[in-house]
Formats: sequence, C-alpha cells, structure tokens
Amino acid sequence: MTAATHSSLFPLDSGGGRSGDGQIVAPPRDADAVLDGLDPEQREVATSLRGPVCVLAGAGTGKTRAITHRIAYGVRAGILQPASVLAVTFTNRAAGEMRGRLRQLGAGGVQARTFHAAALRQLQFFWPKAVGGDLPRLLDRKAQLVAEAAARCRVRLDRNELRDVTSEIEWAKVTQTVPADYPAVVAKSHRDAPRDPAETAQIYGTYEQLKRDRSVIDFEDVLLLTVGILQDRHDIADQVRRQYQHFVVDEYQDVSPLQQRLLDLWLGERESLCVVGDASQTIYSFTGATPDHLLNFRTRHPNATVVKLVRDYRSTPQVVRLANGLLAQARGRAAEHRLELVSQRDPGPDPVCTEYGDEPAEAEGTARRIRDLIAAGVPAGEIAVLYRVNAQSEVYEQALADAGVPYQLRGAERFFERQEVREAGAALRGAARFGGNDALLDDVEELPAQVRAVLSTKGWTPEPPAGSGAVRDRWESLAALVRLAEDFVRAKPTATLADLVAELDERAAAQHAPTVQGVTLASLHAAKGLEWDAVFLVGLTDGMMPITYARTEEQIEEERRLLYVGVTRARVHLSLSWALSRAPGGRASRRPTPFLNGLRPGSTVPGARGVAAGMGSAVERGGGARRRQRGPARCRVCGKTLTDAGEMKLMRCEDCPSDMDEALYERLRDWRATQAERLSQPAYCVFTDKTLMAIAEAVPADAGELAGISGVGRRKLDRFGADVLAICAGEEGAGQDGDG
Repeated sequence: MTAATHSSLFPLDSGGGRSGDGQIVAPPRDADAVLDGLDPEQREVATSLRGPVCVLAGAGTGKTRAITHRIAYGVRAGILQPASVLAVTFTNRAAGEMRGRLRQLGAGGVQARTFHAAALRQLQFFWPKAVGGDLPRLLDRKAQLVAEAAARCRVRLDRNELRDVTSEIEWAKVTQTVPADYPAVVAKSHRDAPRDPAETAQIYGTYEQLKRDRSVIDFEDVLLLTVGILQDRHDIADQVRRQYQHFVVDEYQDVSPLQQRLLDLWLGERESLCVVGDASQTIYSFTGATPDHLLNFRTRHPNATVVKLVRDYRSTPQVVRLANGLLAQARGRAAEHRLELVSQRDPGPDPVCTEYGDEPAEAEGTARRIRDLIAAGVPAGEIAVLYRVNAQSEVYEQALADAGVPYQLRGAERFFERQEVREAGAALRGAARFGGNDALLDDVEELPAQVRAVLSTKGWTPEPPAGSGAVRDRWESLAALVRLAEDFVRAKPTATLADLVAELDERAAAQHAPTVQGVTLASLHAAKGLEWDAVFLVGLTDGMMPITYARTEEQIEEERRLLYVGVTRARVHLSLSWALSRAPGGRASRRPTPFLNGLRPGSTVPGARGVAAGMGSAVERGGGARRRQRGPARCRVCGKTLTDAGEMKLMRCEDCPSDMDEALYERLRDWRATQAERLSQPAYCVFTDKTLMAIAEAVPADAGELAGISGVGRRKLDRFGADVLAICAGEEGAGQDGDG
C-alpha cells in the first residue's frame, strides 16, 4: 500500500535523482550503502536517529553530507517516513541543494525548506480554518509602506535611511519586540540603532497599523501568524505534529528567537530533532540571529547525543592552523565551544602576510599576485578578494581592471553603479560645468574642498554616522570619492574639478566593461557558505577589522568570527594584507588587526611569551614593481618628478610633448581589438590605452626593452610579446593568427 504517501497535508516535491550535469544517478542500493564513504563522526550522525541530536560542525567538515545521509539512511532503513520529515535551513539555495542530494540518495519525498517557506505553506493551508476567508496579501517589499508610515509621522527618509528603518523593523519583529518596547530593547542590547529609537518605534507602530488597515502581511508576519495559530489552536498544532514527526535544522547558530519559537511549536513535547551548527560562524547578530539556542541545546535537552565534526576536507593544514589560531584567542560563550579543526588535505603553501605602505599599493600588489596565480593555472573563478565593507571594492575593481584581470562582484553593485555614487558623479559633473555660478563653491579653491562641499549635499559629513546600516554604507561610498579626490590632487596638484570628473568617467568606463567569469570581489558577510582555491583577505587594519563601531566585547568577538569565516573560505592559497596609510606619501599610522597578534610573524599576543605558530612565512613588505622602484620616477622630457600612475606609465608628464608613432599606435590598437575579440575579453585586459601609448613612444626592439614598459608584466610578455615586437618592427599582419 502506498496511500500513506498521498495523505500529506501539504504538496510534496517530486522528481528523480539527477547529477549536476543532468544525468540520472542511481541511488544507493540499500540503507547500508547510504553510509558508504562517511567518516566515523559523519557515520555517527547518520545513524543517530533517536532522540535529540546536536551536530557541532566546523567549517569544511561535510555537515550537509552528514545530515542528508542521516535523513536518507533513516528513510531507506524504514525508520523515518519521507513525508514525516521536515528539514529547514536559511536560504533557498541551501534548501534546493539539500533536496537534490536527498533525491540522489533515494529520499525524494522529504521536505527541505526555509523557515519562511515552510511556515507560509502551513499558513496558507490553515488560514481558512483558523481565521476564515483568504490569507491577506503578502507584501513583496515593505519599503513603500514603511515610507508612507514615516511620512504620516512627519519624518522624511531618503532611500538609504528607508532601508535602515526597514531593517530595524525586521529585527524588532524577529526578536519579538513590539513598537512600544523597541527603544528599551535597543538600549538593553547595546544595539547601534541607525537613528533615534523613539522615532523608529513611532514609524514601526504606524507601519503595523497601515498593514492592518489594508489587510496585508509582510515576510516576518508569516512566522508570527503561524506561531499565533499554533499557540491558539491546539487542534491545528496537533494536526501539524501528526504530519511532521522528525525535524532537522541546518545553520542552527543563525536561528532567531521567533524561529526558535516556531520550531518549539512544531515539536510540541517531542524530542525528535537534529540541529547542526557552529557557534564560531555566528556573524549575523544584526539580523536577530543568536548562537544561544545552539549553546543551550544540552541544557534544554540533557539526554541529547552530541557529535562533533572536526575533520576539515576543504582547507590545507596551513590554512586550518591559522583558523584555529584565530579562535584560540577568542573570548565569550561561543569561544568556549570552539572546534579545533583537523585538516584532511595534503600540505599546501603557507598563508602570506603582506604589509603595504598605502591602499593603492595594497590593491596593485593583490592584483599582481592574482595575475601570477592565474598564470600558474588557478582559474580566475576560483579566486576571491574579501573585504569588510563594500566601499572597499573600488580600489580593487580599479587594480584588477588595470592588470587585465576579469572580476565579478557578489552581493553588491559595482562601485560606480551604486546609486549614491551615480548621484554624486552627476552632482560633481554639474558643479564642474557650472561651478562659477554655484554659490556652494564660492571661496572654495582647493579641489578636495570643492568635492567635499558638493558631496555634503548628498550626505557626506566629516564624521561617519554612528553604527552600521545603509546610511553608513552610503557615507562610506561618498567618503571613498573624497579620498579619491585627495589622492588625485596629490598626484596632479593643478587638477581641476573637470579633470577629476574626467578621471571618474574613465575609471567607470573601465570598471563597467563586460566581464567573463572572473575573480570574485565580495564582503566577508557575502562570502559565508562559499569557498575558493585562493582567498585574499584585504584591508586588515585595526578600525576596519574589527570595524570601528564594534565597541562591546560581544561585538568585537563577532568581528573575530567574521575574519575566521574569511580564512576558512580558502582551500589552498591564503593571503592577508593591510596598508600602513591610506594614500601614497601619507603618515604610516595604521596598525594591522589585533586579531593577528601572535599569528603573523614578528607579533606576539599581549601577555604571552614568544610568537604563536600561525604562519610559516615572514611578513612581506609590499612586494611588486611599485615598491621596487625606490627612487622617484622622472619625466624623460622635462625631468619633473612623476606621481600620477598614468604619467608614470608613459614616463613623461601628460603635458610634455609626445614622440609617439601615431601609425604604430593605431596598428597596436587594431591588433588589440582582434586579440580581445578572440579571447572574449574587454580590450583593456590585453593592454590599456596608456600601455599602448608607452609602447608606441618607446618602440622597443627586443623583449628586454618591452619588459621595461610599465603595464607589460611577465605574463603579458610571454603571451603577447612576440606579436607586439613584430608590429613594432613593421612586420605586416603580425599577431593576427597567434594562439595567445
């Protein structure tokens, strides 16, 4: 009889097991075969099917493999009925991956969903019985209604302020905080609220009233209403518990109080629960996530089976040693439950620590190292550059573009595509065009001061706003433009606002070029759950890591965990870097992150004796061509010291007469266009315009002379050198049929 498979209250997923390339995959022949290939701890997880189970799973230890095989083993052994199992996680991607794995293992009838998706299905099913009528319409986006609520409270919010208030309302709801209690809860939790809590509470209350008036619900209401129905209607709660008798919760360290309340109601008095998590990867407390439920699991369930997964299959012993060293210095409850990972991989290269003089040098050095890795055979798509805040991406976007390395941003728009940057660019363009008639620029002569004056109308202030959030993100983007202006005028003292606008347009054009699969640029938060062969952790200065607004011990420890997450994204190659000053020639007043004390060579943990063995390599000092050139670069025409990157590439002042062979330059451009089309890359990835100009001026006769031109590194010399030298020698059709 198979009628039981049709008795489900909710529709089931269907579909046979398929591999990643779409081929049918035969499931394991029996329950015992499901256990094949599991290590001893994973096998213990898979076979522990009775009572509460807590799996403490470190980064890279195969937790998804363990829990999917656990469910499949239970189903194939006849202990669990597929329709009675509910596996919940936090993203649709993770839920989809889990469903796919379960189908391949012969357990296709199991439900794997996010908390919200599971709750919404139950709410839709039971609403007519519990309340009557149709379920209120679900808001796709709450921002518009929040804006209306703010307007009714006579508060005007720009786009970024609106995003911050919306996030605060979401946080309040998942922590089960009502509007009247919000200010007190914020104060008690030491939360850095983006604006006056009393004002936010007023907007929050008005927003809730507007929803009631219009019979609509939001994303968080799905959980709240499901909780309310299950609490008030015992008959419905019993019906759900008859349907779902076994629960698995992934990423349990990220559960919010509201999600935990829903899970408790699903369970009732039963203990058929398996949770999986790692307190050392709790990095989303600003959204309401808390590791307390994971850390208190044994207290709530004294008879629980606890299994620790510490065999790291992702990272080399060198990477794992550094990751363990980071957590060894941690404090607080999460630190007390840290897992000591044990790498299962062959040894690899030591992590590299690099100290640079300034941020542009750090970005250029990172781009060079990435270019070398690609030349050595590491695919660009297996490399990532990770930073603390999205505003840090611009200098790396520029450096990778200059180095001819394709890249892609994850979790954020490219710098020059961000709304605030586009608005700032338009304001600067207008000021450059009509500045003489703009009272804003009266008596303001210095270029950076002009930029600060213009951007002050767009939200820039001398001091950053308190806390995190969209307003802080916007300020960081505008501050990056101010710093860029300061660097630009330092390199070109006579520059005007129009010159700066032209520079911004040129950078935007380079960064907006279409890219093929490339190096990933992402914030540390956006990198959670991902992994790469090579990871570059950049900008690791005190004040950025930990971020300056992390003040309490709890906040600082979360920053440490964020760095730990970054380190454990790397499989083989790991690079950590920082810059002593922001701009070239600036005062070297910065310090590397204190989280690396005792781990980077030459440093010690305060109060400890000796140096910890976190890394095997010495701290490098900048590296690369930029730092090898100790003497000043001078114009080969007038002898003036050069500071602008473009002028240094040409080895002459922009205004000095050029002896460029125009015909040669055009032949080089035609050749470059052919190469770019053949390689399916932007033209600048072959050579930039400035490099082609430098070649056309120098007309190199051999590989040594060509290698001396800035922008022609070893990789490009090997790849394009013969073609370029042939073109310079006047050979017809040179390079048209080369294989690159």
